[in-house]
Amino acid sequence: MFSKAYSAAVNGIDGMIVTVEADVSDGLPMFDLVGYLGSEVREARERVRISLKNSGYHLPPKRITVNLSPADIRKEGTAFDLPIAIAILTAFGYIPQENLAHTLFIGELSLNGDINKVNGVLPIVYTALKQGFTRCVIPAGNVKEGAVVQEMDVYGVSCLKEVIGYLNNDSILEPYFLDVDKLFSSHRDDEDIDFSDVTGQELAKRAIEVAASGMHNVLMVGPPGAGKTMLAKRIPTIMPELSFEESLEISKIYSVSGLLDNNQSLILKRPFRSPHHTITTAALTGGGRIPMPGEISLAHLGILFLDEFPEFNRNTIEILRQPLEENEITIARLQGTFRYPANCMLVAAMNPCSCGHYPDRNKCNCSPNQVKRYLGKISRPLLDRIDICIETLQVNYKELEEKKVSETSKDIRSRVMKAREVQMNRYCNEKFNYNSQLTPKSISKYCKLGKKEQILIEKAFTKMNLSARAYHRILKVARTIADLDSSEDISVKHLSEAICYRSLDKKYWEE
Repeated sequence: MFSKAYSAAVNGIDGMIVTVEADVSDGLPMFDLVGYLGSEVREARERVRISLKNSGYHLPPKRITVNLSPADIRKEGTAFDLPIAIAILTAFGYIPQENLAHTLFIGELSLNGDINKVNGVLPIVYTALKQGFTRCVIPAGNVKEGAVVQEMDVYGVSCLKEVIGYLNNDSILEPYFLDVDKLFSSHRDDEDIDFSDVTGQELAKRAIEVAASGMHNVLMVGPPGAGKTMLAKRIPTIMPELSFEESLEISKIYSVSGLLDNNQSLILKRPFRSPHHTITTAALTGGGRIPMPGEISLAHLGILFLDEFPEFNRNTIEILRQPLEENEITIARLQGTFRYPANCMLVAAMNPCSCGHYPDRNKCNCSPNQVKRYLGKISRPLLDRIDICIETLQVNYKELEEKKVSETSKDIRSRVMKAREVQMNRYCNEKFNYNSQLTPKSISKYCKLGKKEQILIEKAFTKMNLSARAYHRILKVARTIADLDSSEDISVKHLSEAICYRSLDKKYWEE
């Protein structure tokens, strides 16, 4: 007797359909699982056998062989328990094979027959829809997450008996409905932080507005207490609200990482990730025995804030070079290659020296060699990948007491959204959306300069000893500044402002 059920595995943040085949025949009673299985899947043999027994299904002494296909791709995790149990029951005749048509099963079984939640349900259900499946049977603990895919009938189940009764038409289950439109419409930006809270730092605010408009990477340098962290935490409040497609893309990453639950089926706000400087390389970029997304992927379409930038392990932050260029991270393992999106805006903050007060010699006691050694923790190649470098100066008492009314995040966001709309329209036929993603070839197309501008950038290139990458990044930032100014052409004032954002690294990191 032979049967077939369908499940899925997660590769990166995408699902992959797995066919679960069960064969029952005469011979020495055995229960074999094959198909290039990880340890968690091999352990499913005991979980399934005892779960079936405790659910009231005593299997005759037969030779049972279960194959998970394709057999050349390693299967990891516990989500295959339920489809293995269903395939075996179908092979023994407890469930008609035709009742499994166009149905995908996911779930981990407890020994008493309960079905536990698993990670990665959202990308699996999304893949099932693309592959032509019409219904998914998933753990009740994942049902809101799976129901985000509205075109799919998603059934949440809590025990094995419930699934069998539904498949045999002995009981009725209703697909779970999640009103995504209501979820978005009821979502309000209830943040209690706003850019109007920041006193002074007008130049830094302007630079951050430019950065948010074009998704440019930012480095803030200044003494302790100048407001670097305060500014960074408020950047998401000036970025546009997530679209459904963006929310789904981010939610898939969080689903794979096990960071979604029934109380939060979708990520509705742009991520803001702020890892401690003791973070490991694998935790920042992703990896592990079973590869998982790292902080740079969890910050996708949002902010990755690295405070105390030089205190991070140098090898750890140097690994950011490639993801910052390619907007994705690739992790190669023996069992396969995993790709995770990493299109985030890097915001780094640091002190100018160990004590934090350089170049104020009234407060700073660091020797020139100590300052140089501290700043040298940030390499030139990594600095070249940061578009905007700004200095945050100490706020004086008069500025604190003035209590001047500053622009709110809502005001700044309106300008950021207009600039992004210009970019979306301009790059509608391209594979990118933001000025920061311009390639050298597209820069010559979209960042054309007049004679005055060419003379200015040539002088800056020679005098500041810029690299080709830094030159291109100045043009990208100038393009964003022009978009904020609703200008079709990049003028001298736009280019001058962009050059200023590259002058700070020359002040501290002199050759």
